[in-house]
Amino acid sequence: MSATLVHLGAKMPETPKIDVTVTPSAREQFLRLVEREHQEGKGLRISVQGGGCSGLVYDMAFDRPGDRDQIIDAGEGLRVIVDPASSQVLNGLEIDFVLSLEASGFKIRNPNAKSVCSCGKSFS
Repeated sequence: MSATLVHLGAKMPETPKIDVTVTPSAREQFLRLVEREHQEGKGLRISVQGGGCSGLVYDMAFDRPGDRDQIIDAGEGLRVIVDPASSQVLNGLEIDFVLSLEASGFKIRNPNAKSVCSCGKSFS
């Protein structure tokens, strides 16, 4: 029978730091939502879930960070929270807010997406 040595003080390997950009117009909208929905003290959690017509969908919600989450300072007090499982897919992400006659809302540009569905809500 062999024994395995476990070092209780060992650190988990660090997740590489990721880059997420929130444009000034998107930041303004998120900060308005924080105030309107009484979410002070929480950050904007962005994650990826399986689903949608292209295979993956974005999920955004106000939340508190967990121990393994990355926290990105998006300016003016807005923090973006990304979990380790979503970090590779979201690296380089840009979130914008567009206000136009045709479509208004948050627009996500992801350099890691190989294809995007026509509605822009899911990707692969």
